[in-house]
Amino acid sequence: MTSTTEQLAEQLSATTLLRFATAGSVDDGKSTLVGRLLHDSKSVLADQLEAVEHASRNRGQEAPDLALLTDGLRAEREQGITIDVAYRYFATPRRRFILADTPGHVQYTRNMVTGASTAELTVILVDARNGVVEQTRRHAAIAALLRVPHVVLAVNKMDLVDYAESVFAAIAEEFTAYALELGVPEITAIPISALAGDNVVDPSANMDWYGGPTFLEHLETVPVSHDLSHCHARLPVQYVIRPQTAEHPDYRGYAGQIAAGTFRVGEEVTVLPSGRTTRISGIDLLGKPVDVAWTTQSVTLLLEDDVDVSRGDLIVPSKDAPATTQDVEATVCHVADEPLTVGHRVLLKHGTRTVKAIVKDIPSRLTLDDLSLHPHPGRLVANDIGRVKIRTAEALPLDSYADSRRTGAFILIDPADGTTLTAGMVGESFASPEPVRDEGDDDGWDF
Repeated sequence: MTSTTEQLAEQLSATTLLRFATAGSVDDGKSTLVGRLLHDSKSVLADQLEAVEHASRNRGQEAPDLALLTDGLRAEREQGITIDVAYRYFATPRRRFILADTPGHVQYTRNMVTGASTAELTVILVDARNGVVEQTRRHAAIAALLRVPHVVLAVNKMDLVDYAESVFAAIAEEFTAYALELGVPEITAIPISALAGDNVVDPSANMDWYGGPTFLEHLETVPVSHDLSHCHARLPVQYVIRPQTAEHPDYRGYAGQIAAGTFRVGEEVTVLPSGRTTRISGIDLLGKPVDVAWTTQSVTLLLEDDVDVSRGDLIVPSKDAPATTQDVEATVCHVADEPLTVGHRVLLKHGTRTVKAIVKDIPSRLTLDDLSLHPHPGRLVANDIGRVKIRTAEALPLDSYADSRRTGAFILIDPADGTTLTAGMVGESFASPEPVRDEGDDDGWDF
């Protein structure tokens, strides 16, 4: 029964939900593509479409501007660009989707990082007239850094190059070579015209030379792998449940959302960072006991022994426990306007745990244009991506981001006002750090 349940859960997980993000240079047509996708898949309500048609007429346009379905900010509509990340939720009979439409400007690179950080697929648009440009390479590099499993190259505005196969082939070849060099595992190129609707939802009669799937067909069929049996099982504890009622006088449960993997009753587990071991005596899901629970389910674990467990601790299988460390080396994207500097005192939030930390070194800053490294820049400014070395006040159980995108990620927070400063990915990336020099400890938060 358990095996059947797990197989069903994995099948549902792999076929019913896809998180994807769109990216591309300015005016490549991201918002128009998203609008066309929503319109042609009949995912737009009648009043939404009426509002777009009204706004388009007020701007002197005969046909509805489908980009207005996603560009919701007044500044976005006035400039005809995307500034913030716009999230849209829609569904077809074959799959549900969570879409993040991200900005194209260089100064909004941090927004693209935010939108793609949880995506299983990234769509990178290219204007067929311009081909692969600097921002295209930048977005491909970010997708590689974030370990996005699937990348779609959507060569847009094919109607403006007479639907020429040679134009599409040249762009696809150049981009694929660059992305493979970055380590992107899978690349699919699709020629489209978002404005005319070619190959977005319906096949194009203008490109009979293309025999691949339409854009929506690919989104509906791309495999989204959630391997419940082999990934590292992790439960960050969010809350300790102690009802202390007549009905449950001795109940002590540890609640949280499973970040990865599968937990089973009877399994030996370790509580980190203390390192104490025990066994799972029960699992409560939606108020009912179950024998097994898996990724993204919110559960309460019951343990055989009265071990000290509190919010911020991590429960893991004893046979698959990560090492704990106070020295964190990671690739980060700086998202705040205030620079991140060597000696910066911060709070590091990993899962449900937040600890004091200090930036000990910034070994390198990555230049995304050509993937070159600027050694020891001393600081990272907004939208910069680089390597950092951080010392934390308490030991943390960290996975490599390459092994787990959820438990290998963290954020740095300004302790003064709670502002998010930096998004981090633990471990190595293609932006390999130079050897970090040992320097004397700074005054202040010294661990």
